[in-house]
Order: sequence, then C-alpha cells, then structure tokens
Amino acid sequence: MPASAQEKVLRIGMTAADIPRTLGQPDQGFEGNRFTGIPMYDSLTQWDLSKSDVPSAVIPGLATSWEVNPNDKTKWIFKLRPGVKFHDGSPVNADAIVWNVQKVLDKDAPHFDASQVGVTASRMPTLRSAKKIDDMTVELTSSEPDAFVPINLTNLFIASPEHWNKKLAAVPASVTNPAERAKQAWAAFAADASGSGPFKMARFVPRERVEMVANKDYWDPKRKPKIDRIVLLPIPEANARTAALLSGQVDWIEAPAPDAMPQIKQRGFTIYSNPQPHVWPWQVSFAEGSPWLDKRVRQAANLCVDREGLKTLLGGIMGIPKGTMAPDHPWFGKPSFDVKYDPKAAQKLMADAGFSAAKPLKVKVQISASGSGQMQPLPMNEFVQESLKKCFFNVEFDVIEWNTLFTNWRKGAKDPSANGANAINVSFSAMDPFFGMVRFSSKGTFPPVSNNWGYYYSPEVEALVTKARNTFDAKERDVALANLHTQIVNDAPFVWIAHDAGPRAMSKKVKDVVQPQNWFIDIATMDIQ
Repeated sequence: MPASAQEKVLRIGMTAADIPRTLGQPDQGFEGNRFTGIPMYDSLTQWDLSKSDVPSAVIPGLATSWEVNPNDKTKWIFKLRPGVKFHDGSPVNADAIVWNVQKVLDKDAPHFDASQVGVTASRMPTLRSAKKIDDMTVELTSSEPDAFVPINLTNLFIASPEHWNKKLAAVPASVTNPAERAKQAWAAFAADASGSGPFKMARFVPRERVEMVANKDYWDPKRKPKIDRIVLLPIPEANARTAALLSGQVDWIEAPAPDAMPQIKQRGFTIYSNPQPHVWPWQVSFAEGSPWLDKRVRQAANLCVDREGLKTLLGGIMGIPKGTMAPDHPWFGKPSFDVKYDPKAAQKLMADAGFSAAKPLKVKVQISASGSGQMQPLPMNEFVQESLKKCFFNVEFDVIEWNTLFTNWRKGAKDPSANGANAINVSFSAMDPFFGMVRFSSKGTFPPVSNNWGYYYSPEVEALVTKARNTFDAKERDVALANLHTQIVNDAPFVWIAHDAGPRAMSKKVKDVVQPQNWFIDIATMDIQ
C-alpha cells in the first residue's frame, strides 16, 4: 500500500532471510528481538537503549519494580505499571503476565505454543511459573535461587491474551483437536499481532515484508514514536543490502558489505558502529571423539587466528577479543591464558598434541551464509580457515541457513542436525551473565535446555556458576563472575575470533539515532526527514 505524502516511513533491510516471527517470541536470533520484538511488544524488564557511551543497563518496563523474597530466593515479586493497554485495547495486568509465562512453560495451558518455547525457555531456563497476587502484582518462581531472573525477563515479550482468544474463537468448529486449534489461533495472531509496544502491526506478507505503524497512545512519553511507519525487508546477502541502500530502496541496512564502506560514505550515508558486548566465535564440541577435547588444540586455535588481518578485511569495524568479556569489563578477571596471535606458540602446542603439516587435524564447523549478528560469515570463516592452515588445522565447513543453524544450536553437537560438525559458529550477546557465560558452561544448560551446544563441563566452572547465580549483592556478584570468566578463558571452550561493532548504514534522513553498547537499538526514539 502506498504511503501518504505526509507519512514518515523508515525502510530497513535486515540480514535475516525471512521476517522474524511476529507472534510475541521472535526467531531469527536477536535480529528478531530487535525488529519485531522490541518495537511491537514490551517486557517486564527492558534494556536502556538511550545511551551510547556506557553499557546498557536493565530498567523497568511493564514492571515498575521487583524484589526477591528474602525468605525464599526462588520467588520474585513484580509490581506492574498501571494504565498500560495492548494494541487491541485490553489491559496489561497480572492475568496477562501469567498467561504469557504459561504460553511457553505450561504444556497443559490451552494456549501453550511449543513453537515459541525454544527461543524463550533457553533464555530463562530457571523460570518455572507465575502466580497472580493482585491485578498489579505477580509472583514469579524459579527452580533455584537465581539473581539473573530480572535480566532474563527482557526476553519474554508480553502478547495480548484477549486478542489471542478472539483468534481462537474464529478457528472453525470443525477443528476439534485443542492443540491444532491453538496452533491455528497463534498463526492468525502472528498475521494480526497485538502487543503493547510503541509500534502496531499494519501489514504482514510472509517472507517479504512486515509493516508497523506508530502507537500514538504508547505509555512511555520518551518513546512515543515520531516515525509513522516502519517497513522491514529481509535481504540476507550483504551486496544486495548495500545495493538497496545506495539505490534508495531502503533507508537503513544492517551489516553493510565491508568493501562498500568507502562508497557508502562517499554517497552521503552515515555508518554507525559502537563496541558491543557481542561475541563472534567458534563454539567447540566436548562430545566423545571430538578433536577439541585436548586443551592444547583449543588454545592453539585461539593463538593462530590473525585477528588484525580479519579486522582489515572488515574495514576496521571489529573488536579484537581477549575472551568473552573485554579486558576493561568488571567480569573479565585474570585469566592466565592470553588470547592473542602467536602462530609459533600455536604450532608448538599442535606438535605436542601430535599434529603437523604432514598430519593436520581435521575439524568441521557448522556456519551460516548470513543472519543476525553473524557479521560477514562466509568471508570471515574463509579467512579463519586460511589462518589456521599454518597451525596444522584442516577446516571443513557445513554451510546452512541461519535460522536452521540457530535451531541446531539448541539441539547440540550430539544431535544428527550437527551433520558431523565438531564446532559451530553462532554469534551471541554477552550483555548479561547468563547470555555471556552461564548458558555455555553449565551442565544445567546442556541441550535442549539452552545453548551449551558442545556439552562443556568442568566441576570448577559448575561451582563458580552456582556461586554467581546465588549472589544477590551486585559487587560480590561481579567478583564471582570475574572468577567464572577467568576459568572459561583458561579452558578455552571457544575459539574467540571477533567482537562485533554492529555496523549499520543509514540515510542522512534518519535522525536521532543512538547506537548503544548493546545488540539492540531503539527505533521508537528516531525520526526521519
């Protein structure tokens, strides 16, 4: 539908190959959260995306406050924001929060949706239930004391129960199976969604586009949209995205082609970037028979990646990692293993492990051709492949579609979906302790619970995870997390290759852009002229 001449329209070219799901819990990695989650929905807690000079903090969203029960630290009390309404006009209250927890955790609930579980439960694995205290108060229960619960809840987007019930009522009576009725109701909801966010769904064309319009009644005056309409387009190939920007087809692209950066700037577009808590690694397998079980091999791979050369390939827009956390981060700690470029030391480690140029170590890595946070996965992985050759690695790739790779990430290295791969390349956010460390290092997060794809386990790490999770004082928790990161770096369950700087190119028509130190960005505060 053509926009009116007066309408302010922002057109965005995403890296995803499809529209992220719109029914409340998006897929397509965190690009889904960024473009169909945060704009259309709210969560109990949310990230402060209003600052570019400091790391983002968790702030109140639909909850105005929260506290753990001092007598039972598996229970949290959340006070809700009064007066908030969903796009369909129904109230956001305790009943709605309980309903949204049930949609992904309660298999007996009539609205339970198994398709939303994978992208939700793995991000908050200790959450077990929700109970209404009164209309504006809800109690959430975790399986164990867990100081990370309020952070994890930034990933639970709150959809309208009343709107879903209307979709359920419209399912033909001839459909009698309850699970099938719920499935059809969710499909109808996805095509006509209702959250409480700053934008409302206006048009949805599967695999082609989704359009959202401003919610002029949004509850937060600081985030009332100035843009009238957002158009999201999936353009997974970097050169195609760049061409769409240069030709005026879109106003904003994620991850522009690195070799096109000079042309993009010369043509008057702005490239935004900022160091982010976002890691681009290989996550290796510890399953029986894996070539990565020898720590010398894991450390050798970390010492053989020419990260400065890779940064040059990416036009300088990349951070060089020393682990998951940056050295100036309070959670970095004091690892004895230094992640750096030292091919001679790497060759010695490989020789000690029994490998040489004549007898290289064969490894197989499952990667994607594009996708949320994957930066430029094909040229980057090919660069690393060449880099590791000099250290006696023979690297093979299994290239699959991004959303399939993301799904496989939860299934684990022992699942047939790994297709013989003993490492996987999925970038991830390290904004909080669970996302950055715990989900990759705990026995409790083995597949399919969360993202410990490689089944990495160490008793020392397990004890440090428990200590951090049970420490509710922020300063003491920082110390516990620094000790955890120290042990993880020394064990090297990843080949740390890059930190993303989140490059995105935009037309100069797009104003009031804040590029936070976060994997997300807030469209609601932007303007377009």
